Amino acid sequence: MTPQLLPGGRTLPPGSSIDAPHGTTIVAVQFAGGVLMAGDRRATMGNLIANRDMEKVFAADEYSVVGIAGTAGLAIELVKLYQVELEHYEKIEGTLMSVEGKANRLASMIRGNLAMAMQGLAVVPLFAGYDSRDRAGRIYSYDVTGGCYREHDHHSVGSGSLFARGALKKLWRPDMDEAGAVRIAVEALYDAADDDSATGGPDLGRRIWPTLAVVDVDGARFLTDDVLGEVALQIVADRRDNPGGAR
Repeated sequence: MTPQLLPGGRTLPPGSSIDAPHGTTIVAVQFAGGVLMAGDRRATMGNLIANRDMEKVFAADEYSVVGIAGTAGLAIELVKLYQVELEHYEKIEGTLMSVEGKANRLASMIRGNLAMAMQGLAVVPLFAGYDSRDRAGRIYSYDVTGGCYREHDHHSVGSGSLFARGALKKLWRPDMDEAGAVRIAVEALYDAADDDSATGGPDLGRRIWPTLAVVDVDGARFLTDDVLGEVALQIVADRRDNPGGAR
């Protein structure tokens, strides 16, 4: 057994630093009957684009998803461990963990990475799941110390979150349907990319679109590139003579 190899047990040598790829902007939006999460595809390393088509939104289990922001390598490793823990709980207990339980378990894993976060390798995910008791979507955000916070209506994390959150405040409406929530999530990422160089917008030449997962009573599912491409192209067309997106 070598527990020191887990993310929380590792530290960097004194005075050292690593220039590692970072994931950027993730948004989550509640709608009537569920919740969705979307992320841009760009990873940056300093002033360089390290990856143009990185996946940042993952299914945690059948009824929840997690999006990553921060140090990409550590975040992806943490998500994989999280997926295994939820699967292990389901097999041992014979039932799914509650949404609150999943959110709190992720918080403890983030807290375990605090030593690395203090050295600049922070992991700050966003969690969303479907609550079968209330028949509604739930969103939880975190800080680097493992603090877990229930969010309402919508939320965003990452370097472009300030701009994405501003867009969501203006676009979100109560009782939105899934199609409307998909549109505003992609549009919020578009606004983030417009003002944050670390956030990647729709890449028409390479046909790279955001990643978007929907979670509702039927479980978690990812929208196809064909569907997301159509939404992104419509937003680009609508913004052609209206770059600020004024309504």
